[in-house]
Order: sequence, then structure tokens, then C-alpha cells
Amino acid sequence: MAGGGAAAARAAPGARGGVRIVVAGDRGTGKSSLIVTAAADTFPINVPPLLPPTRLPDDLYPDRVPVTIIDTSSSMENRGRLAEELKRADAVVLTYACDQPATLDRLSTFWLPELRRLEVKVPVIVVGCKLDLRDDEHPLSLEQVMSPIMQQFREIETCIECSAFKQIQVPEVFYYAQKAVLHPTAPLFDQEAQTLKPRCVRALKRIFILCDHDRDGALSDAELNDFQVKCFNAPLQPSEIVGVKRVVQEKLPEGVNDRGLTLTGFLFLHALFIEKGRLETTWTVLRKFGYNNDIRLSDDQLPPPIKRAPDQSVELTSEALDFLRGIFLLFDSDGDGALNPTELEDLFSTAPESDIVSITIISSNFSPWDGAPYKDAAEKTALGGLALDGFLSEWALMTLLDPVRSIENLIYCGYAGDPSSAIRITRRRRLDRKKQRSERNVFQCFVFGPKKAGKSALLNSFIGRPFADMASTSEERYAVNAVDLPGGTKKTLILREIPEDGVPKLLYTKDSLAACDIAVFVHDRSDEFSWKRATDLLVKVASHGEANGCEVPCLIVAAKDDLDPFTTEIQDSTRVSQDMGIEAPIPVSNRLRDFNNVFLRIVSAAEHPHLSIPETEAGKSRKQYHRLVNRSLMFVSVGAAVAIVGLAAYRVYAARKNASS
Repeated sequence: MAGGGAAAARAAPGARGGVRIVVAGDRGTGKSSLIVTAAADTFPINVPPLLPPTRLPDDLYPDRVPVTIIDTSSSMENRGRLAEELKRADAVVLTYACDQPATLDRLSTFWLPELRRLEVKVPVIVVGCKLDLRDDEHPLSLEQVMSPIMQQFREIETCIECSAFKQIQVPEVFYYAQKAVLHPTAPLFDQEAQTLKPRCVRALKRIFILCDHDRDGALSDAELNDFQVKCFNAPLQPSEIVGVKRVVQEKLPEGVNDRGLTLTGFLFLHALFIEKGRLETTWTVLRKFGYNNDIRLSDDQLPPPIKRAPDQSVELTSEALDFLRGIFLLFDSDGDGALNPTELEDLFSTAPESDIVSITIISSNFSPWDGAPYKDAAEKTALGGLALDGFLSEWALMTLLDPVRSIENLIYCGYAGDPSSAIRITRRRRLDRKKQRSERNVFQCFVFGPKKAGKSALLNSFIGRPFADMASTSEERYAVNAVDLPGGTKKTLILREIPEDGVPKLLYTKDSLAACDIAVFVHDRSDEFSWKRATDLLVKVASHGEANGCEVPCLIVAAKDDLDPFTTEIQDSTRVSQDMGIEAPIPVSNRLRDFNNVFLRIVSAAEHPHLSIPETEAGKSRKQYHRLVNRSLMFVSVGAAVAIVGLAAYRVYAARKNASS
């Protein structure tokens, strides 16, 4: 693998408008002479106090990226202008004079702290000018001089000494400054640990997986050649491939196997390139695969915000689901039909670490489902793994709640199709009601009920938790699982538990029920107060839906069926069901594991959104009023029509009478 400096530069963020390098340092350290010598290739006799912006020839460096150098004054009266220029810099060159040790000390006492104070977060190149004037009686190497400063100020990218008068290493100064912008070290490599940084490893691992077309864990000669052509527009000769693998095998035997270059070997090669100063090679690879300077996929690689109506949802397509089934099998390394936590972390190890992951674990792997609302939302195996249904259920939940993040993770996991082919936006719910059928594959059910009614137990039973492990919660949470339907099809059901004291906040907004496919109201059938609170919530939710045009099907669940019901439970529940026009309560017992097909019945009701919609007394009165108004309008319309017909008949009669006379 080789080449690509210009290609990487064209894709680099700093390359679009050229690279702007600001030169700063104490007066008399050789700033202006350095700039003139670099631009004119000759030492100036007379140098003005402050140079205008100076552009270097485009062909001076291999990347052929325009470089503009900004001279600055260190005088107090020009401090404001200096600060402005530093804030606009792509890179900063800080100068000191080799014959004036005090100017070197000023780097750590003034200039570098000043850059931090101004929040100038760009690469810094430290340059020792006037090398020809240095006193060599007590010589110290550049490394000895700069090592303590570089330990304190990690933003220093490179240190170099030069002489404008003798034209020693002058072009190299701005070459390193340009290179620090186009091919920065900091995002890729930890200088102190001498290792690739975690985010760089994640990106390179994803690239390796994308190039490993046969998914055998190694890049064959053909795959290596395809990779080379994609990144550098030139094939590798067979002898070059042999040479690359020999270099890896000599240093790292596990980097090559009988199938080709392994992931370990691929990462080793890039670490080797960086150590040898060939950062442009790794940056070319990263940018060819869509990464930006933060080693995240650039915006043009990711989907834009998804526009949809409040009563529309987002689901994964069959194409995306097929891809997920494939990577599930690929990462189920022990073949037990489930992804254990280590396998799941490995699957997501190609994505950049989450922004919410604490800094103490940033170097470790992570899953986007480590935190709420995804953690513990799906059914786990006895060993804490995710079977295929649980794995796909977590994806369904993430796609419903945060579709852009879901697609991002799909892409980071190796989905190579068009992002738009991974999702579909569902039909509007109001149209589903008119069609009397929902075509959705994922249904969201809001679970309401008073405290201690059995809401949490219902969610826990849905994801297979034993009754002994069930604990009540006062927080909103989700449970998601696949539901088998007659005929062998499956739908995904998402239960969203709404705490009793969270209902007013939920119903505060007009469209709060637009995301709800079906609502379930849970009560403890042994507790009359629980029943009354549940029916109060039912009326509130139904009234909100009627008032805002987002009526939802509703079911009542009578939990704790293993306990004796309160005295009038049967009469009361029958009366409410009949009055509101919905099904009788569904009895369930989590203790006895008797769920009465409740989850299948929830999905069936959601599939027929025109049924099981409750009517309140206010809603019935409103409908009756509208019927009377419509009937009155109809009578008025009929009366007007009769009058018009009568008038026409009279006119005909009058015309005939006049004609006969």
C-alpha cells in the first residue's frame, strides 16, 4: 500500500480554500526573513517590518495545495490584530532564535499559553531560526531542547531548526506546517503510547471489513489489489503484494495467514506508515472511505434529517434486515445463536465511541444500546446475550426513536447500500384508519396505569424476565420483542411504559398520541381504586385523542388475575367496556405466567386501527351534534332544491299560459 498524498489533500478540510499558516514569535527571531526566503528561494538583504500575506508557489510541495503565509507583529499595539490572525489560522509556526535562548523560554512562558488562552486549536510547528548563529560550544540536540516543552504542550506537531541566511531546511518548515493541516497526527496516533488511537482503529477496522468481500477475516491478494486501486488509483504488482506481506510477517507473524493479510496486520501496516512519517497514506485511505478530520464519517456519507408527519414512523426495510441477519451470523463467533456482550461490542467496534460514553471508558468498545432507553429493553438469553429476535428488536427500537442514528450505526457496521434503501417511512395513521388496515411491521404501544397496577411486570414478562426478578419502576421505559402471528409472520411490538405522574406532561402537546399505534390501560383487578384510576386515565387519553384528531385503539388489561377481584369488578368493567365501545378487559397473571395471548391481541388491535377506539360521553355528544348539524344542512339543501324546482315549474307554466293567450 502506497501513494496518495495529493488525493488525500484534495479531500482534506483545509485544502478546499488552501492552507493558511500564521507565523508568530518574539521580535527579531527571523519571522519575515524565513517567509521571504521560502517564497523567493533567496535570502533578503532588506526586510520590511511586516510582510503582506505571502502565497507560496502551488507546485512547491507534492500536494499542490495553495499555501498562504501570514506575517505578524509581536508589538503591544498590534496584539489585537495578532489574536485575529491566530484565530483564523489552519496552522501556527512559532519562531525562536537559536542564538537567543530567552526567545526559546518565551515559547513556554508566553506564546504557547497565549494560544491556549485564545482557544487556537490547530497544529503548532516550533521553528528555531538563525541556526547559523547558534553558539556550538555547548551544543544540545533539538530533541533535548524541545522534549520538555512538547511533553507540556501536546499541540506541538513538529520541531525543526533552519537558517534563512544559509537556506538550510527553509522549505521544510512550511512543508511540515502544510502537512500537519492536511495529514494531522493527533487524530491517528498517540505519541506517548506509540499506538493508533481507538477511533482510528475503529475506522480502519470498518474499512478492512468492507474490503474483506468474502468475510473470511483476511484480505486476499485480489482484495488487497482492489483496496489499492480504490484508494490510490493504481494496482499492486504481485511482487509488491509479496513484499508487503513479508514486512508484516517478519515483525508480526499473526499479521498474515494462509488466506492473506489479517486485521492485525492491516492495523500494523498503518501504524508503521505513521511512525515513518507517511501519514498521507493512512489519511488517503480514511478519506477515500468518507472519513473527515475527526475520523467520523463526513456529512455527505450520512443521511440528512428524516422528514415525516407526527403520525408516521420509520422502519428498517427488508434489505437492511437481511444485512443485519448476515452480520448477526458473522459475529456469532461461538455459533450459539446469540450475541454475547463481547460479540456485540465487537460488532459495534467499527463505530466511533459514543459522545455520551464517559471519558474513563473511551478506549474500550461500546454498544449504542449500553444506555437508556435501549439497555435491558430486549429479551436476553440466560447468559445475557441477544438472540436474533432480540438483536433485530433493538434495531427496530433505535430506528423508531432515532432513525438517523440507526442508519449511522448501520453504515459504521458495514452496510454498503444507499442509506435511503435501509429505511421506509410508514403510511400516516389517519390513512390507516380510513383503509381499516395498518401495513406497519413495528407497532408502538403506550402502557398506562396507576402505580403498582402491574405495568412494569407486563413489560418484563414481554421480554421473558422471571416473575421473581420483576421490580416496579416509576420511570418511563421500553420493552421490545417479536410477536408471532398466525400464518408464520412476525411483527415487532414496542411497549412504552408511561408513569402515572407523567401522563399530564405527555398529554400537554397536541400531537402527543400521534406516535401511538395502540394504548393499553393496566389495573390491579383486586384493587377497586386501581380500577378507578385506570378508567380515569382511559377517559383522559380518549378525550385527548378525540379533541385532537388522533384517536387510538385501546385495550384494558386486568393484571394480577391470580388474586381475588374486588366485589363489583365484573359489573364495572363490563359497563365501561360497553359504554366506551371497546373489548372487555383481558385478564393476565404474571405470577402464573398466564398472559391470555395479550401481546398477540395488542398487535391484532393495532393492525385494525379503526376498531377498539373508545368513545367518551363528550365525544358521543360531539358526534351527535355534528350529525344533527349535517342533517339540518341536508334538510336545508333538500328544501332549497324543492323550491328551485317549484320555481322552475311555475315559470314554465306561466310561459305556456302567456303563449296560449
